[in-house]
Parts: sequence; structure tokens; C-alpha cells
Amino acid sequence: MFAITAVGIDKDNPLNGLEAGERPEPTVPDGWTTVTVKAAALNHHDLWSLRGVGLAEDRLPMVLGCDAAGFDEDGNPVIVHAVIGDPDAGGGDETLDPRRSLLSEVHDGTFAEKVAVPRRNLVPKPEALSFEEAACLPTAWLTAYRMLFEKAGVQPGATVLVQGAGGGVASALIRMAAAAGFRVYATSRSEAKRARAVELGAHAAVETGARLPEKVDVVFESVGQATWAHSVKSLRPGGRIVVCGATSGNAPSAELTRVFFLQLSVVGSTMGTRDQLGRVAEFCARTGVHPEIDRTLPLTRAKEGFAAMDQGDLFGKIVLTV
Repeated sequence: MFAITAVGIDKDNPLNGLEAGERPEPTVPDGWTTVTVKAAALNHHDLWSLRGVGLAEDRLPMVLGCDAAGFDEDGNPVIVHAVIGDPDAGGGDETLDPRRSLLSEVHDGTFAEKVAVPRRNLVPKPEALSFEEAACLPTAWLTAYRMLFEKAGVQPGATVLVQGAGGGVASALIRMAAAAGFRVYATSRSEAKRARAVELGAHAAVETGARLPEKVDVVFESVGQATWAHSVKSLRPGGRIVVCGATSGNAPSAELTRVFFLQLSVVGSTMGTRDQLGRVAEFCARTGVHPEIDRTLPLTRAKEGFAAMDQGDLFGKIVLTV
């Protein structure tokens, strides 16, 4: 089968380790099944894997990709949940299983004509979503959903800031938060991306690091080092930062004086459960809020998508079709 595979690790030039070509059909352990992939979405996780983060060199070659939508073995349209974990080991939450992994870390991922996954990891695809839209949900949109509706600890009507408008998680947060009744601010270095953020529902979008018109209740942070100080300074007393990533670096100044004096909270969030993925899909189907797709490419042109993501040349998701 045709697949996009990591064959080498290169921290400085990650695309050097990318290979497109034929791979063996996936093996199917007991309790697993296969999905015929129709669409798969790129994530920063895929670039980090090529840099050796979460993917050891001794596991290569590894088919990349966490997200996919396609048909199960009975011909049903499904969405693939990327978290490989045991809910019982995580107290009912597979993301808290100490041994959990994502597809493409231990087991081959979704950038292929077929992928093997545990049977419990399949979620029905709503008819209202295309395969391309559904493929955007398992990482970026699921992460955003959990950040907004579980981790933020606020109700609709609250004021929130989304750092780094343009990425998959950020665009999902803007769309869902606006649809759910939150007052949304967004930041970006790009004037075009700020304009797009407002089109998606943001109340206003400002230059990265610029002072907001008001303090916010919650900041959604995925950029990390480049925006962390601004995130802390943008919060009202008692506010909260929900952080799911650090694409610009993971070692900012902690701003501890502000944190303790203003009684701020910092909450981590990673992915979401299979049940939450089902709720994300239903949320999109019922509200008409669909993922923002920057571009769609055939799987054979995956390297173009990787290059665009590496350069930050996107707004929303890059989807690969099979």
C-alpha cells in the first residue's frame, strides 16, 4: 500500500526524513481492525516526530499521521481516534493511561491507504461532515473541544484569548468558542490571519504581544515561549491559562510573581477521549461549525503539506486525500 513514512530523524531539517512509497499492509492484532482511509489531516505532531520528539529512531520506519476518516471493514463511514490507551488504566480516561501513545508513535499512523486501530477507537462519521472535515477532528478539534468545554472552567459569555490564530487548534477554538457564546480575542503576527480570525467569529484580533482592550478570563495557549508572557499579562485576577502545546519553545519565563499574586491557574490539556471525539463530531454536525481547511492535497503530495506547515504557511488544517 502507498504510505508516507518517517525513515530518518533530523532535528534541523525534518523533511529530510520523509519518504513516500509502498509499505506492507498493516498487521491486525486481536481486538483491532482496519480502516480504509479516505482523508487524513496533518498536525505539528507529524513534524515533531520527524525531529525525534515522541518517535525514537529505533522505531523507524514509521508511517506518520494521527488523524483520519474513512470506511471500516463493514463499509461504515468512521473517524479514527488517535489515542492508543486503556481507559481503565487512566481512571476512565485513556489520555491519562501512563502507557498511552498516539498513532505513529508506537503503531503505524494514518498517512496510508489503510490503518490498523483498536475497534473501540472508531467513531461514526456524521453525514453532515465530509471525510476531509471529519479527518480534521481527532487531534486539533478534539484538543480544542476539551480545552474549551472541560479545562477552561468558564461558561459561555466569558472572555477568552486564543494565541496564534492560524493553527489547527487555534482556528478550532475560535470557531467553537464563538459559536458557543464566548467573547473571543485572537492574536497573530500576520494581518491576513488576524482578518481570517475575525471572519471565523473572533470579536477582535490583535498583533502578537499587543495589549488587549480588556483582561480576559481564559487564555488558550499552544505557542509557548513566544507568547507566554503576553498570556500571563492578559489575564484578569483569578484567570486561567489552558496550554496544549509549545510550538515556539517550551522554556519561557514562568512569570511566577504574577501567577501567585494574581492567583492565576495554569492547566495542561492533551487530546481527548473517544467519547469526547464523538461529541465534537456531533457539535459540528448540529451547529454547522465545520473545520477550516487551508488546502487539500493528494497523499502523493504530502511533502508539500509538510513544508507549508513547517513554514507556518497555513490557516486551519492541511488535509491529505487517498
